[in-house]
Amino acid sequence: MRDINVVVLVGRLTRDAELKYTKSGTAIARFSLAVNRSRKQDDQWIDETSFFDIDFWGKGAEAVNRYLTKGQQVAVEGELRQDRWEQDGQPRSKVIVNATNVRLMGNASSNQQGGASTRGQPYGAQDSSSGQKSNGGASAQNTSPIDTFDDDIPF
Repeated sequence: MRDINVVVLVGRLTRDAELKYTKSGTAIARFSLAVNRSRKQDDQWIDETSFFDIDFWGKGAEAVNRYLTKGQQVAVEGELRQDRWEQDGQPRSKVIVNATNVRLMGNASSNQQGGASTRGQPYGAQDSSSGQKSNGGASAQNTSPIDTFDDDIPF
C-alpha cells in the first residue's frame, strides 16, 4: 500500500515569486502563501494565519510567474517535501509544498474569480518524453486551459 501525500491550499502570496533556474535549466518559482482560518475561542472568533513556502517547477512556473505577485490569491495543489541540512553542526529541516498545480483565483486588488491554472510535473517524476527522471519540469501537455466558467465554485 502506498502512502498518501496531498495538500491543497488557498491563500494570498506574501511576496512576489522568485523565478530561478537549476544548473540543468529547469525553472523554479518560489513563493510564500498566507492561509487564514478562523476558530472560536470562548464567545469570539479569532483569525489565525499560517505561512507556507511553495516551490513550483518547470514550464508551468515560467508561465504563471509574472502573475504571482504579493497579495495575489492562488490555489495550490501539491505534496509536502521535507528538506534537511546541517547548519553550524546542528541538523535543520523545513517542510515545503512542492506544487503540481497553481491556479490564479483573482488579482491582488479584487475578489474576482477566474484566472488561469497551470500544472507542473512533480519533483523527481518520470519525464514521459525522455524516460528520465525530471526535477519538476512541466511539459506543454500538462498545462491546463484557462477556466472560463461563470460560477463561484473555485475548482
